[in-house]
Amino acid sequence: MLHIILYKPEIPPNTGNIIRLMVNTGFHLHLIEPLGFSINEKSLRRAGMDYIKKTDYNLWPDLDTCLNKINYHSVYSISTKGEKIYSDLNYKKDDAFIFGPETTGLPQKIIDQFDSITIPMKSAGRSINLANAVSIIVYEAWRQLNFI
Repeated sequence: MLHIILYKPEIPPNTGNIIRLMVNTGFHLHLIEPLGFSINEKSLRRAGMDYIKKTDYNLWPDLDTCLNKINYHSVYSISTKGEKIYSDLNYKKDDAFIFGPETTGLPQKIIDQFDSITIPMKSAGRSINLANAVSIIVYEAWRQLNFI
């Protein structure tokens, strides 16, 4: 099972959309506290619809606890400062992908701790929306695993 780790997510609709994505792809979602919202927040429920009841997700007090408890093959930090393009790697079952908060991205120490990957962009924009970035990575990794 592939793992998506949201490190201190801040915007409930993004997390709700990612919850829907997890249900439809079979990935496992991990949320690292503190969250910028309540799990019961209306906008999270609206974006996640009834999917929030169908997905497996864990709420962790910190990243170290999460990584110590899950079984993973490799861990990738996703950042605009990443060193490798996401589509240039070969993903394996049980890989984990860490995404940072919407307003700040991952702290540099987390980017440096793991293989860092990026999604290429042409514009002068700061970054791609979190839910969209997760979707890009999820579908590439899942494609490489023959959608199993």
